[in-house]
Amino acid sequence: MNVEAYKRAAAARALEFVRPGMRLGLGTGSTAKHFVDLLGERVRAGLDVVAVPTSEVTRDHAERAGIALTTLDDIPELDLTVDGADEIAPDLTLIKGGGGALLREKVVAAASAQMIVIADESKWVSMLGNFPLPIEIAPFGATAIHRAVEAASAEAGCPGPALLRKGPNGQAFVTDGGHWLLDAQLQRIADPTELAARLCTVPGVMEHGLFIGIARTAILAGPDGVRLVERR
Repeated sequence: MNVEAYKRAAAARALEFVRPGMRLGLGTGSTAKHFVDLLGERVRAGLDVVAVPTSEVTRDHAERAGIALTTLDDIPELDLTVDGADEIAPDLTLIKGGGGALLREKVVAAASAQMIVIADESKWVSMLGNFPLPIEIAPFGATAIHRAVEAASAEAGCPGPALLRKGPNGQAFVTDGGHWLLDAQLQRIADPTELAARLCTVPGVMEHGLFIGIARTAILAGPDGVRLVERR
C-alpha cells in the first residue's frame, strides 16, 4: 500500500463512528479529502447527515459529493469532527494548518463533542516540531508580528525562524479568513502548552496550529494495519 491508501484506510475506519442524523465537521487536507469522498458515498446511499466544512476547498468538495452543508451560525454544536494532522504526539496534541485552514479547523473542532484525527503512521511523532508550525496573522503590521512571534517562540524554549508562506504567485498566501501565515521552523516543541500561551499574547496572531486537548481519538494507518489511540 502507498501513503494515499493508508490515508484512505484511516478515513474508512473513522466513517464507522458516523451515525444517521449526526452533525459533522469536515476537515481540510489530503487525508480529510478521503473522508469526504467516503462520506459522500454513504450519503448517496441514503445516510442522513449535515456537515460544516472547515475551508472553501472542503466546501466545494463536499458539495460535489452530495453532502448537505450548514454553518456554525445555524448549528453551533456539532457531534463529531474528522480531520487530518501534520503531526500527532502521543498525548494527541497536534500540529495542524499545513493546508492553510487552521483557524476554521480549530473553531469547528472546538464546537464538536468529539474530534477524531486521521492520518498515516508517518504523522505519529515522539515530539512535535519537525513539521513547521503554522501561525495565522493579520496582514497589518506583519513585520512587527513576525518579530514578536519569533521572540515568543524563543521565550518558550523553541527558537527558530518563522517564514512567511507564499502562494503560487509568489505573493503572501491568503487564508479563507483573509489572513497571512507564518511557518515557524522550531524543530522541537518540548512544551506545546507554554508555546501556545505565549503565542496567544502576541497582538496580531489570529490563531496557531497547536491543537491541545482537542482530539480525543487518533486513527493511524500503516504497513501493520489500522490502529486507534485514545487520549487519556
